[in-house]
Amino acid sequence: MNRASTYAPRRARWGLAGLTSTALVLTGCTLAPPVAAPSKEDPVLGHIHAVDYDPATRRTYASAHNGVWLVPTDDLPDSYPAGDTGPDVATQIAGRAQDTMGFTVARPGLLLGSGHPDPAQQTQLDPPNLGLISSVDGAETWMPLSLRGETDFHDLEAVELDDGQLRIYGHDAADATILVSDDSGKTWDRMPSVQARDLAVDPQRPDRLYATTAEGLLRSDDAGTTFAPVSGAPALFLVTITDAGAIVGIDVEGVIHTFDGTTWTAHGRTDGTPEAFAYVDGAAPWLLIADQRGLVATEDYGDTATILLPMAD
Repeated sequence: MNRASTYAPRRARWGLAGLTSTALVLTGCTLAPPVAAPSKEDPVLGHIHAVDYDPATRRTYASAHNGVWLVPTDDLPDSYPAGDTGPDVATQIAGRAQDTMGFTVARPGLLLGSGHPDPAQQTQLDPPNLGLISSVDGAETWMPLSLRGETDFHDLEAVELDDGQLRIYGHDAADATILVSDDSGKTWDRMPSVQARDLAVDPQRPDRLYATTAEGLLRSDDAGTTFAPVSGAPALFLVTITDAGAIVGIDVEGVIHTFDGTTWTAHGRTDGTPEAFAYVDGAAPWLLIADQRGLVATEDYGDTATILLPMAD
């Protein structure tokens, strides 16, 4: 696998305008996608594994034990996330209670996921792991890409390489190793074990990968082959990287931190231990956070927040 340090700067992944949907060409798949069932609406949902935003549709997704849920942020005004209320309702896409552990918007219009099938659906997977799956219709249907029946990714990160392929990093829950693909998820290399809580890749440096661990924030500059501690970093629980390469993280006490390459700055905080969060780039960036309040959005790193979806009582 060629992981040369050269790269081409990609377009802004989370821009709010001027983006078109991008589809991943699937080859070698012989299994048909599941048939979409009617969607179900609910004002609340349970434990959230991951959150992300698709600039192609302006939709917010939350992946959970009981499926992928759509939060209709496309209906909110351009001033979003101004104010203190949000849609207050989520839709369980296709009525499918698929346990979607790993989830990311890899490109505008392209979703990647992993986890376990809907218990109500018949499956011959043994073990019942989805491997890497993809969707180009907003999680209505999913196509298997690789590692079907083998791997349960609890975290997925994707970045575009200079040849147009996606590099995908996946954290395998079975043995805490990081798997790396340089061909959009068709083939994989297994890296050494890292007991990571969260992964984040630098969109301008595909070889640079961060991992939050019990020992502190770690950084790899060789695509996950080796890691070293990030000196001076707070004890981050969750981490992400902006398109400009800045670090945004949430520490074990819920304080939100940013790092501009020189200085760590503490901002607001979450309500309780956060489950997941994502950075939405653009002219007015904001954060998506899943915590004790539910699913919230903040444009000032936690000083104020818009509640998109309240936590279940």
